[in-house]
Amino acid sequence: MAAFTGQGDPRRSLSLLWRAEDSGESRRTRPPRGPEPTLSVDAIVDAGIAVADAEGMAALSMRTVGERLGRTAMALYTYVPGKTELVDLMYDRALAELPTDYDPAPGWRSAVTSWAADTWEFSLRHPWVLQVSQARPVPGPHECAALETLLRVLYTTGLDSAALRRIVPLLLHFVRGSARTAAESRAASAAIGVSAEDRWHSRTGTPAEVVPDFAERFPLLVRLETEGAAPPPGEGQAGPHRAAFEAGLTVVLDGIEAALARRAAAD
Repeated sequence: MAAFTGQGDPRRSLSLLWRAEDSGESRRTRPPRGPEPTLSVDAIVDAGIAVADAEGMAALSMRTVGERLGRTAMALYTYVPGKTELVDLMYDRALAELPTDYDPAPGWRSAVTSWAADTWEFSLRHPWVLQVSQARPVPGPHECAALETLLRVLYTTGLDSAALRRIVPLLLHFVRGSARTAAESRAASAAIGVSAEDRWHSRTGTPAEVVPDFAERFPLLVRLETEGAAPPPGEGQAGPHRAAFEAGLTVVLDGIEAALARRAAAD
């Protein structure tokens, strides 16, 4: 199930994301301070990420985060209004892991390939981020930095902003969707206790055994599965999901190069 950002008070989320509550104006309007706080927004966000990394988004609640910190859920509300705002903060904090600079010297294609690989691997380290819907984004500093990093590379292509407004979502959706498939495959293996390799072997020949005329009814499916089929995933191999990601990325980048060629021809 998707977790939607921006479900809480967007102003409060933005204030926490950008730490606007630490501004001089905020200090002037804040009530007199009591004893030095023993919790912090950062500590709560870090605990939330730890819960989501270890147990998934389904386990995330103010109670489970409080338990990780040795506190009650009520103790957290002084710092974070609720779970919806916490998800906003967690998502942005996790993005801080992403690199913010790629060497443009080898060319834009090499830089975008590195960016895509880093983003794909990051998503598999934190698969819960793939459950955070981008339908209603609440832009935080690290999300903005991640987009700025990609744009810094793509603007070197010479494409204008109108073109890049279409290309950026394409790249983001492709990497995110590819990573989600890989993450779900891992989760399925863990849930049913069957490795990807065992699953690959167990499904071989199954349709033909159950449906004798399967090959006659679906010849193209059989052709697709048998011609040049990849070997089963094994220990230490990138696996079919990584191979599909790299092949798909090549097609996407080829498309961007085609757009550049059309632009050059028009000029």
